[in-house]
Amino acid sequence: MRLEVINTGYFKLDGGAMFGVVPKSIWNRINPADDNNMCNWAMRCLLVEDGNRLMLIDNGIGDKQSEKFFSYYYLNGDDSLEKSLHKAGVDFGDITDVVLTHLHFDHCGGSVKRTRDGNAFEPVFPNAVYWTHRDHWQHAISPNPREKASFLKENFEPIEQSGQLRFIGDDLRISDNVEVILANGHTEKMMCPKINTGNQTLIYCADLIPSTGHIPPHYVMAYDIRPLESMRESEAFLKEVVANNYLLMFEHDAVIECATIEQTERGFKANHSGALRELLA
Repeated sequence: MRLEVINTGYFKLDGGAMFGVVPKSIWNRINPADDNNMCNWAMRCLLVEDGNRLMLIDNGIGDKQSEKFFSYYYLNGDDSLEKSLHKAGVDFGDITDVVLTHLHFDHCGGSVKRTRDGNAFEPVFPNAVYWTHRDHWQHAISPNPREKASFLKENFEPIEQSGQLRFIGDDLRISDNVEVILANGHTEKMMCPKINTGNQTLIYCADLIPSTGHIPPHYVMAYDIRPLESMRESEAFLKEVVANNYLLMFEHDAVIECATIEQTERGFKANHSGALRELLA
């Protein structure tokens, strides 16, 4: 099995929104804000080559939205989805499976592009199956008022129209070595891929634990639709992680790609942390 980090760039979000009720005097030490109270966040995806399957987990924000839209999020950095895939020796047509943890725009925006004439949209990965959860799909196409701004239909409706959409089955498996853990606090039926590398288990946390700064279970984003459930899910998840020595990959941490977790008298914290390549057994 081959695993490659695919960096698609950085964007900025309000620090208070990312840390919810946690005071700025605390979270600002974890991820310092700029003068506009904005913190920088990664959009870190994962390429999984397993036998004849080449899977991409999430794909960033994309580049098809308006200049006004992007002005809200201060995109920065030299990375892009295309550049990072090419650096890994992969073209869009090589991808067989796109696993979308959920359909918020910063996780699935790279799924779809404008057609050459600019008048319509089409999938970026012409030969891929796009995976999501059926209940999450229904949640996204009929969003609640709180999440409506995060679900942009041009990011996912063209996938259904192309016939490339697939819903994960009841066994929650994408392949023999990739299954998903479901979480409902951030959004309905978010999928966190759990990957058996042969030597250890890697979990791609998506927005269950978006960064190392969100390891304490009560550090819950204001974006979560069910914050109390997020806390319960995070605590139960971290207990399982510690018990099994799983390796976690953080989608939004601007610095740290991966970490193992330990539980101390003061709670959960990152133990060994660093780049995925360094921490894989």
